[in-house]
Amino acid sequence: MSVVDTGDLWWKTAIIYCLDVETYMDWNGDGTGDFDGLAHRLDYLAELGVTCIWLMPFYPTPGRDDGYDIVDFYGVDSRYGNFGDFVEVMRIAKARGLRVIVDLVINHTSDQHPWFVSARADRQSPFRDFYVWRDEPPLRQGEPVFPDQERSSWQLDQGTGQYYQHVFYKEQPDLNVVNPAVRDEIAKIIGFWVQLGVSGFRVDAVPFLLDTAGVSGGAGLPDPHQYLAALRSFLGRRVGDAALLGEVNLSREDQERFFGGAEGDELTMQFDFISMQNLYLSLARHDAAPLIAALQSRPQGSPDVQWANFVRNHDELTLDKLTDGERAEVFAAFGPEKRMQVYGRGLVRRLPPMLGGDQRRIRFVYSLLFSMPGTPVLFYGEEIGMGENLEREGRMAVRTPMQWNGGRNGGFSNAEGSPLIDAIVDGDFGPAKVNVENQLRDPDSLLSFIKKLIEQYRAAPELGWGTFELLAQPNPSVMAHTLAWDGGRVLMLHNFAEDPVETRISVPGLVPESSLRDLFTDETIEISGGADGYEVAVLLEGYGFRWLRNVLGGDVRRY
Repeated sequence: MSVVDTGDLWWKTAIIYCLDVETYMDWNGDGTGDFDGLAHRLDYLAELGVTCIWLMPFYPTPGRDDGYDIVDFYGVDSRYGNFGDFVEVMRIAKARGLRVIVDLVINHTSDQHPWFVSARADRQSPFRDFYVWRDEPPLRQGEPVFPDQERSSWQLDQGTGQYYQHVFYKEQPDLNVVNPAVRDEIAKIIGFWVQLGVSGFRVDAVPFLLDTAGVSGGAGLPDPHQYLAALRSFLGRRVGDAALLGEVNLSREDQERFFGGAEGDELTMQFDFISMQNLYLSLARHDAAPLIAALQSRPQGSPDVQWANFVRNHDELTLDKLTDGERAEVFAAFGPEKRMQVYGRGLVRRLPPMLGGDQRRIRFVYSLLFSMPGTPVLFYGEEIGMGENLEREGRMAVRTPMQWNGGRNGGFSNAEGSPLIDAIVDGDFGPAKVNVENQLRDPDSLLSFIKKLIEQYRAAPELGWGTFELLAQPNPSVMAHTLAWDGGRVLMLHNFAEDPVETRISVPGLVPESSLRDLFTDETIEISGGADGYEVAVLLEGYGFRWLRNVLGGDVRRY
């Protein structure tokens, strides 16, 4: 196997692994995960094959929004350790060839942040304009992000008699990026963490950050996207190959703008929420068409930006870009109980329980994840098939402790008890049946399969760099596509149906000397020629998939 060096554009072929220090590994036995615990698990991540760790917020917080309500952007929450522990993680990660990106949460602060404490104490405070204030809330305002928790995005501050804006919880007042002093602080925050070695940021709630219309008496940023481009430029000057991975759950047209259009000078990467949602619709219908249409709708943009593909993330599995009817189909298939749904738009479930533990379908979905054009992102525990705890409120259902072994507390902690330990999943997806230790010993486990996927992904640079082409074939349940780059080409086939199908496909780039080699079994599939070109007939099992490389007879360019 050879691995292509992607240089400054390392994110084009990265494997990103998202984890929360709090729920990953407790090393000091207090019932909460910590940086010492993470440091002792970096070898596991390196052996898994991931290349970049995304750390969810680890900053000091009162905990109203699971760490996204921050009281110090320059700090480490004492529950997880100190700066020495963070730096040690960075040192070991670098030694293992792992990059680290961290959450950049600059849309709001906690209401306990010193800036806001000062701002609400006195209208003359120098930090007053760090936030968005009005004498009266606007007559028209959008629905809060958490409609089951908040009725408005404006909260009256009794002390000063004005309302402050909070798109999320009222304990999270929005920062006013129209204020140059706030923008300077954001630049300092970015500069601080890259100086400690991080390779970039996952940028939280980017559209909300740039939505400054009506701020400060109607004078918003003259060009919000120019500000985003300025952030990208600043980061590039500090660290030339650093990445900005943005959370932008908008239309394709808007997503293209957040990339910076043809110039590609704003976000480096974006999560592909639209393809993710349509993947679940395709799963529910046993029909490849919704996912195919979503992938075809991706804007071309700059060749230097990248889509981040995911099956689920740390939030609710949002389905807001589907129609009401389509969302109802996905709810019926994968979350029929009200407790499985949240905000009327999403699911609080992990994939294995949604698919009834069917290993065929679970592996099929992860094969899709790694074979779609772009960069795959895993949420911790996906590699072993963890489930959710529906006794926990909302999105917290999927933020349960990592399951390391089948022993006490799933190997997460030696503590006698804690709220996190109480949240450990039970039943068929609990640590007694689903854990790292057992799966490391089993060559047929999901963990072993994910390792193979990662190995093949890293050996096929076409997946991150290649030109994507969907291929016509007669079966509605089958998605067939190729990715070609630098003289290499791979053919990917996936059957969304539970019944086997045989499909015949005309594949670009085939010549009489060609053959197709299965990247998992090493089987060679012969091609046939005709007046219309060369084609191949492939049998796909129910929920089956094939990764095939076009190999010329004497070509040494094998991966």
